[in-house]
Amino acid sequence: GWDQTARAMEQVMRGTGAAASVQVTNVPGAGGTVGLPQFVNQWKGQSNALMVGGMVMVGAIIANKAPVKLTATTPIARLTGEALAVVVPAESPFKTLGDMIAAMKADATKVPIAGGSAGGSDHILAGLMAKAAGADPTKISYVAFAGGGPATAAILGNQVAAGISGYGEFAEQIKAGKMRCLAISADKRVDGIDAPTMREAGVAVDLFNWRGVFAPPGLSAEQIAGVTKLVSDMAASKEWQDLCKTKGWTAITMVGEDYAKYVESETARIEGILKDLGLAG
Repeated sequence: GWDQTARAMEQVMRGTGAAASVQVTNVPGAGGTVGLPQFVNQWKGQSNALMVGGMVMVGAIIANKAPVKLTATTPIARLTGEALAVVVPAESPFKTLGDMIAAMKADATKVPIAGGSAGGSDHILAGLMAKAAGADPTKISYVAFAGGGPATAAILGNQVAAGISGYGEFAEQIKAGKMRCLAISADKRVDGIDAPTMREAGVAVDLFNWRGVFAPPGLSAEQIAGVTKLVSDMAASKEWQDLCKTKGWTAITMVGEDYAKYVESETARIEGILKDLGLAG
């Protein structure tokens, strides 16, 4: 999702002439906590670098007890939100989300769920589902994968009972009939997605996986203003809005101080959820 966000930004910035060249570098590992200290140390004081992160990184920093926090960066803008999808292989005995929740209530350890890094949005949703089922969230069988590709392979290979990720990760497999989407975690139905919300399916949970960008530390007020304008203009462009629709992202732009406060409140909220999951001390 972060890579897709970065490449979408590259496409729009180059297409609109806002930037002559954009280089995207992926630093995988531990929900962004491998890349975060590299970004902070290598790009300090430089206003031509941005890091894509979001809810997953907030959770990973807490779950991994990472020494470098998001407070070491300069928050620039929240850009998108994406509903998560709960999917099962086409031949799964779970026909509805209710079936899956009932199985989790009976024995959550026997319902292995594939998703992204431990403590990320997928893991958080699995825990919230267990809680809604009346099961112990610390007993869920969550299988963390480094990305959507390996998780998809595990689901298609019937190595797990279900999977959770952004709908976009599974869209092709759902359209091909290889997976079924039991529900999405949005607060209301999403155009183009033929699946009920979790609340419609009888589970009182909704969760939006947000993504945004951060600049390095040590920037002047003038540099911060310049980067914020660059990203704000991109987010307001028709090209960006169209791309978001194509990818099934909801544009939820928030910039500057509001975004910094949002990141702070999200960190506190997610820490509370991860404590329930037994993933934060």
